[in-house]
Amino acid sequence: MQSEKKESQMQTVQKVFRRLGKYRIYLILSLVLAFITVALTLYIPKLTGMAVDVIVGKGQVKFPALLKIMMTIGICTLITAVSQWLMNVCNNKMTYGIVQDIRNEAFRKIEILPLKYIDGHSYGEVVSRVIADVDQFSDGLLMGFTQLFSGVITILGTFCFMLSVNVRITFVVVLITPVSFGVAAFISKHTYQMFRVQSETRGEQTGLIDEMIGGQKVVQAYGEQEHVLQKFDEINARLGMASLKATFFSSITNPATRFVNSLVYTGVGISGAFAVIGGAMTVGQLSSFLSYANQYTKPFNEISGVITELQNAIACAKRIFDLIEEEPQTPDREGALEPENFRGEIRLEKVNFSYVPGQKLIENFNLQVQPGQRIAIVGPTGCGKTTLINLLMRFYDVDGGQIFADGNEIRNLTRKSLRGGYGMVLQDTWLKAGTIRENICMGNETATEEEMMQAARACHADSFIRRLSKGYDTEIQEDGGGLSQGQKQLLCITRVMLSHPSMLILDEATSSIDTRTEVKIQEAFGRLMKGRTSFIVAHRLSTIREADVILVMKDGHIIEQGSHADLMRQQGFYYTLYQSQFLGKAI
Repeated sequence: MQSEKKESQMQTVQKVFRRLGKYRIYLILSLVLAFITVALTLYIPKLTGMAVDVIVGKGQVKFPALLKIMMTIGICTLITAVSQWLMNVCNNKMTYGIVQDIRNEAFRKIEILPLKYIDGHSYGEVVSRVIADVDQFSDGLLMGFTQLFSGVITILGTFCFMLSVNVRITFVVVLITPVSFGVAAFISKHTYQMFRVQSETRGEQTGLIDEMIGGQKVVQAYGEQEHVLQKFDEINARLGMASLKATFFSSITNPATRFVNSLVYTGVGISGAFAVIGGAMTVGQLSSFLSYANQYTKPFNEISGVITELQNAIACAKRIFDLIEEEPQTPDREGALEPENFRGEIRLEKVNFSYVPGQKLIENFNLQVQPGQRIAIVGPTGCGKTTLINLLMRFYDVDGGQIFADGNEIRNLTRKSLRGGYGMVLQDTWLKAGTIRENICMGNETATEEEMMQAARACHADSFIRRLSKGYDTEIQEDGGGLSQGQKQLLCITRVMLSHPSMLILDEATSSIDTRTEVKIQEAFGRLMKGRTSFIVAHRLSTIREADVILVMKDGHIIEQGSHADLMRQQGFYYTLYQSQFLGKAI
């Protein structure tokens, strides 16, 4: 188990470094500038020691030599400051470049993920990976670039400078150094798993918050506030405990490494004092050596902190890479056809499909639809109506059998051309943040102003749009905030009408519209469906009486089909459904 975690960590680190290749010029510059910064920073204590040695005693200060040393220290300080600033610029370029690339990869992957992944994960959890986890990753990565490189170079450089001053005391420092490595290894071992749990729990919490904000009306309507608060408190408690554990182990870094620093400093001070008394080194050299001892141990303190942050960053990066490496939807076949229009001949042969393996939903499904036919699909909840639409649009691929459009198996067509052939209005409306105009023209960006308004008038949306503050240029929020459900649905219907599709799919398209407007919309749909193959999913059976063929589905099978009159004469399942809706009314 432990080896698997280490292997997973290493794989994640390798993926980060692979993405670093694009920014190798900044990496090289950062290393060079880090070397310059560290070299000059370490040279200054040596100059300070030389300055101490030219102050021999009262009235015996060698001012010319002291002035020269002070000028050299000033120049070194200036160059160090500029180098450090440029190094930070390079590190920022690398870090935020990598983060931008990863976010772009993640967003592009979301666009091509199969719907089963989106359906199987909460939206908030996916958002948490792309936003919160990437932010945590960038913080750790920036700290790594900023402090890790310079820290390692500082340790090596300080070691060399100490050797040049006094070899024996240098080995006193080196003997105590492994304690720092032990502290770093202990912290590293215990923090990765804790930060991973913290990241996962934070994603779960984000998912709950997103879900509850989106469904606040339902939560309040059913008085579920207390239950939601309890669930939030439970997740929050787990997040607090995970954060506490992760923070505890990361917080012992500073005091532990400071203790090691004090041991090193004490060892240098005692051994250096005896060396000065014995004449093995001067007071100035001891002063330099104490500065080097402090600078030698300081990076261990910083690196331990960096390792802690890197553990968090790696844990977050793993979640991001898990998303990026998720199996995408099956790509379009090589040489896939891209028809611009469809006649509308649809054929399903022996189609089998299930969302969950082993739980059959649609089995041995056969259907023949002629161009221009209106096909109504009815049946009880869960019978497979919406699933059939998902298969026609190829949001999901069939498990067995084939679906043909104009004689071409739909897997031999590009998804874009297939979906472009359908105009779809769903019961659940979707509008993006932007103007009314942008939402209507989404399916036909080349439409003229007159064409857009004509479609809006045909769908009876023009009147309410003109009453808005800026008419067609009114800005609406994500998912049409500020508009009624009926108004949002009218906009979605207008969007489809403007796109002039070859085929139509209407899934409870008028469910949120008042009865008077619905009659007018049905008239508009009648004009729109004329000559177009149309699939109409409906629960209100009064809206489908004029359909050419009514498919009655149950448990994934077509159990009856025919016109309204034919099905009523058969007095079967459809007859029972119709009677249940119009009990006591003339049929």
